Amino acid sequence: MRRLPKTTRWRKRYSGGTNQTFRRCAIRMRADPSNLPALLQLASAALPVGAFSHSLGLEAALEARVVFDAASAEQWIADYLALAWAEGEAPLWRAQYAAWTELDEQAIATLNAQLIAMRETAELRMESEQTGRSLALWLQALPQLHTLTDAHRAVLGSLHPPAYASVHACAAVVLGLADERDALYAMGWSLAENLTTAAVKLVPLGQIAGQAILRRLANHLPAWVEETLARTPAQACNFTPMLGILSAHHETQYTRLFRS
Repeated sequence: MRRLPKTTRWRKRYSGGTNQTFRRCAIRMRADPSNLPALLQLASAALPVGAFSHSLGLEAALEARVVFDAASAEQWIADYLALAWAEGEAPLWRAQYAAWTELDEQAIATLNAQLIAMRETAELRMESEQTGRSLALWLQALPQLHTLTDAHRAVLGSLHPPAYASVHACAAVVLGLADERDALYAMGWSLAENLTTAAVKLVPLGQIAGQAILRRLANHLPAWVEETLARTPAQACNFTPMLGILSAHHETQYTRLFRS
């Protein structure tokens, strides 16, 4: 079996270079069993937010031959989760989680603006805005959700546009996910699953091969979550120049299946 290229090599070539690596961590989730259905629903691929229509640069990476087989697709997804998500978006998600817990409208608005600004291209920004709006509609349509107060609805309605991570943090709070680590697992898992599904369609790969990739990504998820928890919002950084370049190229790509 061909060995997966080391993350450090990939980063040096496509992300400006770094010596940091992620250790595999065995971390037991501490979800309240009564909140498990809400956690599973938030992590579900069936969530009606339109994430299936986005590849977040993966389709452009295939076009440029940066990604060309199962191993390179897996490495691309792993680096997106490690660099763009765990080091960039997720630390700001944590700050939003705290802001929604306190219902601090000013902090929520400021962090939402940061999350939108963090998206480097029009397509990446559009993905966050579109999925954020859809998630807000889903959340406000859920029955018997008394923890979603009129104040929460008003703040959600004041976000123009709402970043996906902002609304996801709100959903985690009102659904009663008291441990932010569990909610981060849900967010990371859904992102890994969506990108793996995109890879299955694009490379293309078989369903079993896709599930094997997803399993290996899941083994790294605890370390990525711990990396997020070790960072303050001020340390959030999504230095991914190749992602930005390829995403910009995707806007004018001749044929494509995905919106980003």
